[in-house]
Amino acid sequence: MTDRIDAILVALKKSNFRSRFSLKPKEKAYIDEKGLATIREHAKDFVQKRLSALEPVNDGKQTPMRGHPVFIAQHATATCCRGCLSKWHHIPKHKVLTDREQQYIVEVIMRWIEKEYRDGS
Repeated sequence: MTDRIDAILVALKKSNFRSRFSLKPKEKAYIDEKGLATIREHAKDFVQKRLSALEPVNDGKQTPMRGHPVFIAQHATATCCRGCLSKWHHIPKHKVLTDREQQYIVEVIMRWIEKEYRDGS
C-alpha cells in the first residue's frame, strides 16, 4: 500500500488544482495542539461519516475547502468525494466503502498531512 500511496501523491502534485493546497500556520498550530493521533481519528471519523455511504449526502460538496487539516488534505489528495475517489484512486462510486478502502483513504490523507506538517512540501 505504501508504494501505491507514494505514487498517487506524486501524481496529485502534478495537478494544478490539487497542488494549490497546503497546510498554513493555523492548521499546523491545530496539529500542534491536538497531535497527529487525534488528527488521524478525525480523518477516520470524517471518512466514515461523509464518504462511506452508498450515496453520500451532498456528494461532491460535502467536504469544506478549509477549517480543518483533514479537509485541506482531502482536497489535496482527491479523497474529498466519491467522484474524486473514483477518478484518482479507482474506488468505485455507488457502493458502501469497505473497511479496507476507508483505511486506505485515511492513510493517504495522513501521509499528506504528515509530510506537509513536517516539511511543508
